[in-house]
Amino acid sequence: MSAKFETRDIVVPGDLIYEGKTRSGDNTYRIDGNVYATRVGLVQYGNDRVSVIALEAGFVPLVDDLVIGEVQDVELGQWKVNIGADKNAILTVPDAIDKPFRTYLDMTRILDVGDTIVAKIVDLDRNRTAILSIRGRDLGRVHEGFLMNITPSKIPRLIGKKGSMINMILRETRCHVTIGQNGKILISGRNRADEELVVKVISKVDAEAHTSGLTSRIQEYLKNIKRSS
Repeated sequence: MSAKFETRDIVVPGDLIYEGKTRSGDNTYRIDGNVYATRVGLVQYGNDRVSVIALEAGFVPLVDDLVIGEVQDVELGQWKVNIGADKNAILTVPDAIDKPFRTYLDMTRILDVGDTIVAKIVDLDRNRTAILSIRGRDLGRVHEGFLMNITPSKIPRLIGKKGSMINMILRETRCHVTIGQNGKILISGRNRADEELVVKVISKVDAEAHTSGLTSRIQEYLKNIKRSS
């Protein structure tokens, strides 16, 4: 029984990543007692389980995920919201304003096509369509800030262990950052230069998420930018 790679090594579909008895986790499959990768990603060993963190995986909605999305359509009693999943998410009137829908309600005065919202996934229907709510602190329509995208599977790397990465970025840039689990990130700073600095840093995290020692390297990268500005 043995691991065939080191934790956080890059693997590709079909790679033998564990020989012997262990549990197979995300993005893996088992044949004849051995575990193989199904996606390009970072192999992860631990807790009697081997899994692969996909580097280019799309967004799979889960209940309690915080997401940032754009209103795509206004229908009777609900909005369709693009959150980067296979299907548009649904936001109903009660989950938007805590009031029942009435036919005389002008829904476009609450949210209209093209509006960006910060929302929470509160349920998944039988087709795995995400049901959203914007009732809660820091949820609702976005009025300001800069929006960028990264690969959703790299969000944990951006946050870092116990928030180490994102807290360091916030401390060094003094910007407010809202991270959607769907890979959409809202940045609001004192000025455009501060926001663009955060974009540079997050883009570097996205590009180098598979490497070790990333938090220290990002901190040095930030210091170098500040010294040269």
